[in-house]
Amino acid sequence: MNSVLDTALNAADGALRTLFATPRASRTCPTVADQRTELSVQDKALSGALMRVNHVGEVCAQALYAAQALGTRDPVLREHFLGASREEGDHLAWTKTRLDELGARPSLLNPLWYAGAFGLGLVASRLGDHLSLGFVVETERQVEAHLASHLERLPEGDHESRAIVAQMKTDEAAHAREAENAGALQLPAPIKALMRSAARVMTTTAHYL
Repeated sequence: MNSVLDTALNAADGALRTLFATPRASRTCPTVADQRTELSVQDKALSGALMRVNHVGEVCAQALYAAQALGTRDPVLREHFLGASREEGDHLAWTKTRLDELGARPSLLNPLWYAGAFGLGLVASRLGDHLSLGFVVETERQVEAHLASHLERLPEGDHESRAIVAQMKTDEAAHAREAENAGALQLPAPIKALMRSAARVMTTTAHYL
């Protein structure tokens, strides 16, 4: 009971920190040696919009993993979710720092995105640990594909943003593999399609708001 209560309190604290505190990374932000970014006004605006979308993804990742950690009764799996959340916390800090450097703001709808992802995580955890892990696999695969598309869209000269996105893509792929190794079940095709549609709405809106 105490461990569940502690996890619930940590989830509430995590929500407040994610939405309102300055995130701190445990790893050094990725950079490209001897590369200096010089962006036009248009390229800077594009990079800012894309990194805002990526920041929203990390806000949602914090919510999803917090909810799944809260929902599982398996202490080993709980630690798995919390460990992934800590790595995603680095992404949150890196994207927020890059937003500041680009003079861009986070999404105005971050509390809404957080609440939606937290609700999804709770629903997934109620379906059982193996299906909950299946949500992780599918989410991370979709995020990995999304980041790959951003590497194509980011200005070639934005070395800082590209380095961050490349490392995030590597980490997301690792999280998917770890969830598979932990016993994830594959989600039905209709659920995958629904997740893609929801992600499309979120990323399109966050690009501007």
